[in-house]
Amino acid sequence: MAANEELRQQLADFLTWNSAHADFDSVVKGVPPRLRGLVPKGFAHSLWQLVEHMRIAQADILDFCVNPRYEHTMKWPDDYWPKAPAPKNSAAWNGSIAAFKRDLKAMQRLAMNPRIDLFAKIPHGSSQTYLREVLLVGDHNAHHLAQLIDVRRALGIWG
Repeated sequence: MAANEELRQQLADFLTWNSAHADFDSVVKGVPPRLRGLVPKGFAHSLWQLVEHMRIAQADILDFCVNPRYEHTMKWPDDYWPKAPAPKNSAAWNGSIAAFKRDLKAMQRLAMNPRIDLFAKIPHGSSQTYLREVLLVGDHNAHHLAQLIDVRRALGIWG
């Protein structure tokens, strides 16, 4: 495998890596609906808020990478975090998870796409490269996966 292909494969794998930590699927699996919106004492966010924040941020980064007409209209932090601690219903929870997974696969396809120069600056960005954005998604998701695990532990539903 050529070095470029190996790099691309490593990046795609990095986005769903479970070698060093739990993966998204295992962290969100089996959360009882009644616990999705609880904020444990000493924590800032519920499981719902963390999952939905991950979805929103990842979707925004993906859009930035692939949409030549991308305009940053979201306000930090207000537009990146859901206001309500709980999803409206199970369909909202499941929909957020499905959208997160769909966009994660799209980020993996971006990383694997040989027509995209990973080191090139994104044309409508300031100085961001595609490589930076892939790494940003992986880093951001890993950070919040750890928070999800901590909240699950505090709720008594992990390990």
